[in-house]
Amino acid sequence: MPDEFADALEGNDGVDGQRVGEEPRMPCIPDSALFLGAQPHPVLKTWPQITGWQPHKPLAAAWEAAAFARADDLPPEKWPLVLVLPGKSRDETLAWFAMARDHLQPGGRLVAAMPNTAGAGRFEKELARAAGKISSIHKNKCRAFHAIDDGSWDEALFSDWRELGKPREIPGTGFVTQAGIFSSSHIDPGSQFLADHLPTSLHGMVADLGAGWGFLTDAALQRCRKIEQISLFEADSRSLDCARTNLAGWSGSGENPAPLLSFHWHDVATGIPGTYDAILMNPPFHTGQATDIDLGRAFLSTAAAALRRGGKLCLVANRQLPYESMLDSLRLAWRKPAENPTYKLLFAEKR
Repeated sequence: MPDEFADALEGNDGVDGQRVGEEPRMPCIPDSALFLGAQPHPVLKTWPQITGWQPHKPLAAAWEAAAFARADDLPPEKWPLVLVLPGKSRDETLAWFAMARDHLQPGGRLVAAMPNTAGAGRFEKELARAAGKISSIHKNKCRAFHAIDDGSWDEALFSDWRELGKPREIPGTGFVTQAGIFSSSHIDPGSQFLADHLPTSLHGMVADLGAGWGFLTDAALQRCRKIEQISLFEADSRSLDCARTNLAGWSGSGENPAPLLSFHWHDVATGIPGTYDAILMNPPFHTGQATDIDLGRAFLSTAAAALRRGGKLCLVANRQLPYESMLDSLRLAWRKPAENPTYKLLFAEKR
């Protein structure tokens, strides 16, 4: 959690002391609060009660490891203070502002924190459109800003933002996604490239690592008729909810039961349970806004450990990512069946 957020909570000045608004300090901290996008921070330990909501499994695990209360589905409860630490998506951020508003008590305070590179200044202005007077702290290329519900907030604007967070269909596809998840507005071209080249011989028990909203699983089920079961592992609970919707048609019935699907809210980098005949993946290589090659390498290590002898790994990656040497170190026999100016396919086998 950014220290600017802690400064807003404690009433500390930033490095340069710059503040905006007529109410620069939070006069007191209430006994309870809701934290959307929860991440642990030492200052939160002083609170009697704080409930966190976090859709990303690694961050949710860190929150629980710090002994804070967490809610998977938010109850219809309202809090005197709601903290918001959103992602970088415009629609996601505005939808989270609306979510915060829905769980804020009358007279309560909404506090948000964002890096400047994620559009903090722009989103502060957006919140000011709905809430009026805003106070803010600028520090370390980030800002925290807050507003008090004085009964004059623009509820029509919050209603518009609330709609941005609802499930949406990618035009012309029938696939449902949600703001803030990976590839929410289109089919990822790397995943499409892999789907177009999946071997039809894939069979048995299959795992989809970083399954997102279910595109690769759907493609595999259409292309590979000998698949018996697919386990989807995804770190974003919202993506997994979309996958359940998108794959509902594969539930099967009667004389032609479809492959059994299982959905796991899981951090693939920590390993996965079970062993598999085939593993599919378009591994992530970003943590937040930063490139993180180690994350993709962790996916490869997990896949190698979970493959049965003779099992197949099918992955797509950006051409510049150095995964071939990792496959060598994992003693997987690999080949590159296809590539284009942006992506490469790496198919490997555990011998």
